[in-house]
Amino acid sequence: MAEITAAMVQELREATNVGMMECKRALVEAAGDKDKAIRLLRERGVAIAAKKASRTANQGLISSATRDGKVGALVEVNCETDFVAKNEGFQKFVKSLATKALDLADGTIGEAARADVTAKVAEIGENIIAKRNIRYTLQGKGTIITYIHLAGKVGVMLEVGCGQDATVEKAAFQELVRDLTLHVTACSPRSLSRDEVPAELVTAEREIYAKQVTGKPANIVDKIVDGKMGKFYSQVCMLEQGFVKDPDTSVIKLLEAKGKELGDTLSIRRFVRYQLGE
Repeated sequence: MAEITAAMVQELREATNVGMMECKRALVEAAGDKDKAIRLLRERGVAIAAKKASRTANQGLISSATRDGKVGALVEVNCETDFVAKNEGFQKFVKSLATKALDLADGTIGEAARADVTAKVAEIGENIIAKRNIRYTLQGKGTIITYIHLAGKVGVMLEVGCGQDATVEKAAFQELVRDLTLHVTACSPRSLSRDEVPAELVTAEREIYAKQVTGKPANIVDKIVDGKMGKFYSQVCMLEQGFVKDPDTSVIKLLEAKGKELGDTLSIRRFVRYQLGE
């Protein structure tokens, strides 16, 4: 067996821009023949993928998948051009990764889909990055729903809870959860409730509002700041936002009204909103 030296590995790496270990394995398989090793790497798509990896991938798609309303996943996959993002083959590829993400932990799609991405890069000739993923598993009675907007530019996933299994099958409930995904899409809430707003953000907002009314008595300042914080929460907390189809009704009031209509107690347990490139 030919001796594989560090110099040979480095030379192959410079020629292909592939990692050292991958180059060494190819040289071992090729018995030290550089041209054969390059061919092996090209056949695997590794060399092509590595060369493309330095190119900016700021286009792409967000896709989703669900399983029986009990498991849901969102993924973002980036490519270099909008032309590829609109390609049917690329769209099917991203959808397949969303399906794969139904069984993956959050943030692991890049590693889990490495081989799939490498093969797709070799096929289309653009850099591709499986950027992020998140999975929800239903916690109690209710449903998980996803929604993709603007041909894959925005994706939303929502878990809505209820107290009775039968509620999930009712048309009014199904319409409500669809409307709630539209609300998240359009209104971009940062948090579900006040409890979820980061403490540092609350502190920063209060400081800004306090500076806007300097010179007034402390008790007056506190009242003004509290009033402005109430407005702030109504803008960033989903439950306090005006419902997108009826801005005079908050989302929490909508849930209460729909709950009475359905004879059940409804809640939003969590949501996530992906925007391409954020």
